Amino acid sequence: MDFWGIFPKRSFIISIVLAVAMLMSCKNNIEVISSLTNIDNLPSQTIVNLETIYTDSAKIQLRVKSKLVKQYNLEEEDPYLEFPKGMEVFFYNENEIVESQLSAKYAIYHEADELWEAKDSVVAINANGEILNTEQLFWDENKKLIYTSKFVSITTANEIIYGDGMEANENFTDWKIMKPRGTFYLENE
Repeated sequence: MDFWGIFPKRSFIISIVLAVAMLMSCKNNIEVISSLTNIDNLPSQTIVNLETIYTDSAKIQLRVKSKLVKQYNLEEEDPYLEFPKGMEVFFYNENEIVESQLSAKYAIYHEADELWEAKDSVVAINANGEILNTEQLFWDENKKLIYTSKFVSITTANEIIYGDGMEANENFTDWKIMKPRGTFYLENE
């Protein structure tokens, strides 16, 4: 039996040309490989299933939970903690009862600036049961201020208020929406 009778010449030649083309197109891009293996891009520490409690005078102040935390101690840049799989934070009152909480699908903490940034499905609930929903929220520990310039909705016992941007104290009990919109119910005195 003839070999060429089993496989037509044209199909065989096309297969060889395609195989050679595939092998020749496989190049190692040094810049891509260097960026992937550069030790400066790797976290200095990785923590899986973190749950940490912050105390003051032996009283719980807050509890942080996250499935993954990456710590970067970069020499040329500010060190930061990244929470790529999100986080939950529980704030406690003086009686060690959860007073408010915050959750997000992603967060980053800039240590030098003491600035937290939460992103993606951010939800904060305060002691009054008011619920804040937004896509990005900052917490400045130095100024004791929570803020965003993004769209927000705040659900209270009587209404839902929408707006673009808001500021609040750090326990989210005194807040204001920068550009409110929607229906508002006012009490007459």
